[in-house]
Amino acid sequence: MTFDRRPENMERITTPELAEQFIRESVDSLRAQIGGDKVLLALSGGVDSSVVAALLIRAIGERLVCVHVNHGLLRKGEPEQVIEVFRNQMKANLIYVDATDRFLDKLAGVTDPEEKRKIIGGEFIEVFAEEARKLDGIKFLAQGTIWPDILESERGIKAHHNAGGLPDDMKFELVEPVKILFKDEVREVGRALGLPDGMVYRQPFPGPGLGVRCPGAITRDRLEAVRESDAILREEFAKNGLEGKVWQYFTVVPDFRSTGIKDGERSFEWPVIIRAVNTRDAMTASVEDVPFPLLCRLADRITHEVRGVNRVLFDVTPKPTATIEWE
Repeated sequence: MTFDRRPENMERITTPELAEQFIRESVDSLRAQIGGDKVLLALSGGVDSSVVAALLIRAIGERLVCVHVNHGLLRKGEPEQVIEVFRNQMKANLIYVDATDRFLDKLAGVTDPEEKRKIIGGEFIEVFAEEARKLDGIKFLAQGTIWPDILESERGIKAHHNAGGLPDDMKFELVEPVKILFKDEVREVGRALGLPDGMVYRQPFPGPGLGVRCPGAITRDRLEAVRESDAILREEFAKNGLEGKVWQYFTVVPDFRSTGIKDGERSFEWPVIIRAVNTRDAMTASVEDVPFPLLCRLADRITHEVRGVNRVLFDVTPKPTATIEWE
């Protein structure tokens, strides 16, 4: 199955049988494209890159080299979880790269969201290039691009770090086995590949990570506020039975402050914005009706446990008019 674009008459993958058919055709196509060469894959641990990894392992086995880059924009505990699941449990050929300082230094003072995305995408490619130079026979770069990524890029809605070609001086060729699939189809294929439910149903996480949930110029203290508030949100959703029910939920910490009161004194700190949406294919999205008592619980915990925060807001805007992410 070799398509640059999703065929207009392509049947939606909604059954194990259709998923198995896609897997068979994809494996044949990957073997034909890759031959005897090696492939480098950015493995974030999200469903897209995990399905790509599983497809490539089935197609070429140990000739897949997975690279997990910690760009400092990951969720709390995420690098440790990726290493545990993929290296220790799945026995993947995994290289871990901590590039936190490198990414945050490049992003210092950058406020435009598209420029931030391009910087993050550019640095990813440079990191992979450096890792590839340490290895023999790497010819291909695999990416977890999906169909909504391509559509949003083409329509000028947002740039995607994994939609488009590599710089001219790069020697990699792209491998994008799920680029014609919608998100729900990627999950169906993941189930058919035997991936664990915790991976298949893991809520989406953008390639630029928390960088697009820290609008404006990224600072380490505000980035930490995003990371800690996100961890509280995920913990409370799990406790209240919303994990797995809500398609995507996260926090945003914008680059402005408001007046508040803490310990009887004036505070001037950031707000945290909660976003929780449901969708089938990421092209449209509705807002989850989060119970008000839970919102109050979240506001109490976040304002008392996250440094630099004195206010919590809830985003009630569907897609459209808003995109799911803030940047």
